[in-house]
Amino acid sequence: MLVALAAVWGASFLFIRLCVDELGAVALADGRLLLAAGTLALLLVPAGLLVRPRAPVRRYLLLGAVNAAAPFTLIALAEKRLDASLAAIINAATPLFSALVGAAVGDERISARRGVGLVLGMAGVALVVGLAHQEVDAGFLLAAGCSLLAALCYAIGTTYAKHALAGEPPNTLAFGQQIAAGTLMLPLLALSPPPHPGDAGALAALGALAVASTALAYLVYFRLLAEVGPTNTLAVTFLVPVFGVIWAAIFLGERLTLGTVAGGLLILVSVSLVTGAGWPAAARATVP
Repeated sequence: MLVALAAVWGASFLFIRLCVDELGAVALADGRLLLAAGTLALLLVPAGLLVRPRAPVRRYLLLGAVNAAAPFTLIALAEKRLDASLAAIINAATPLFSALVGAAVGDERISARRGVGLVLGMAGVALVVGLAHQEVDAGFLLAAGCSLLAALCYAIGTTYAKHALAGEPPNTLAFGQQIAAGTLMLPLLALSPPPHPGDAGALAALGALAVASTALAYLVYFRLLAEVGPTNTLAVTFLVPVFGVIWAAIFLGERLTLGTVAGGLLILVSVSLVTGAGWPAAARATVP
């Protein structure tokens, strides 16, 4: 499940790159959210697995805005200029922001190990951005900034869900986040409609992004959380950029510079130091 989740989340950067120019960032993000919500409803409602939320609707709206609508749109905007592989590598910095946000709200402290990891992570992002094979101009830096801001949104959204939506059923959280975010974005869609109707390829990429990389991915993610716990699930962070780079190289012909690879490895080392994440350990027998 861990490898499957990394594969479909890594593919999301490929799918976005394939359809963002045709559909635009806003339409892509909103279409992704609404299609994902519809897919989850079709999967969960007939099986009786979608429980009514206990938390107020406004909390779901805030979660959807911070943890889905904003980052999905920001990543789409970034990929109008960034390669899919670069966007995937920069997004791997999400756990670094999670550590900072957690420390800011008092959930955890920044130890010496985590401090070193954060410094290495910042250096890795700077290396990826500074030594990319693309021309580093104001537009490129703005796109990289959008990708980093999306990572920060994910960190804030995860921390908010932990505090404000504790005890909510995982399937309900997954569906509620998507439908709330998709609904919030409808007025933006009216202001920023798709620049083009979208050809078959762009629409197929959007469908794959919504169904595989969003709806099904969240179901796998929450099952992993239940079976191996949050720390081991964070090991997916190491694999997502790897798959993002692989898919972009195979299907888009993107190439990587030595600096980009070095920066990406530095980010992954920093994430390991900050989170302590590793591969799921085998269960150990306990002696009564």
